[in-house]
Amino acid sequence: MDERRTVKVSKYLSKHLRHQPERIGITLDENGWVGIGTLLSAAASHGFAISRAELDHLVTVNDKRRFAVDGDRIRANQGHTVAVDLDLPPAEPPAYLYHGTVARVMDAIRAEGLRPMTRHHVHLSPDRETATRVGARRGRPLVLTVDAGAMHRAGHVFRVSANGVWLADAVPPRFLLLRD
Repeated sequence: MDERRTVKVSKYLSKHLRHQPERIGITLDENGWVGIGTLLSAAASHGFAISRAELDHLVTVNDKRRFAVDGDRIRANQGHTVAVDLDLPPAEPPAYLYHGTVARVMDAIRAEGLRPMTRHHVHLSPDRETATRVGARRGRPLVLTVDAGAMHRAGHVFRVSANGVWLADAVPPRFLLLRD
């Protein structure tokens, strides 16, 4: 599969496994899973045929490891706006995690901290490089450092998805190490 097709399929799957499954007539179970056969049939019937080989290739080579396959089913690893319970156990985070963003939202972040907005969790990266790439999707990136160790000690729960993205319900401003 060429790179353009890989990106196109990845975006298509992200849209329907994270945000709008009903648009192609699929239903995710409570943990976000759907049968691969069901997904491939629904995509084909809506004009976007994906072969099982393409799907397997995408899951294997996707650098962001957005999708998980378990037997004959698939789900997105995180980033859902539809109601799912990823059933991820609480995990002790590293001392610091990172969040990529852009300057235009910094006033709100300073006042309210990091909120999930339309998603279920705030996404945090284990390293500055990943956070920089995430922030760059919306403009010139700023990388915020989160005192995850202090948050955890204060009782905040962290979870880590299958692809290494750390998830928190929110990050209060006091746990952001901001330079003024």
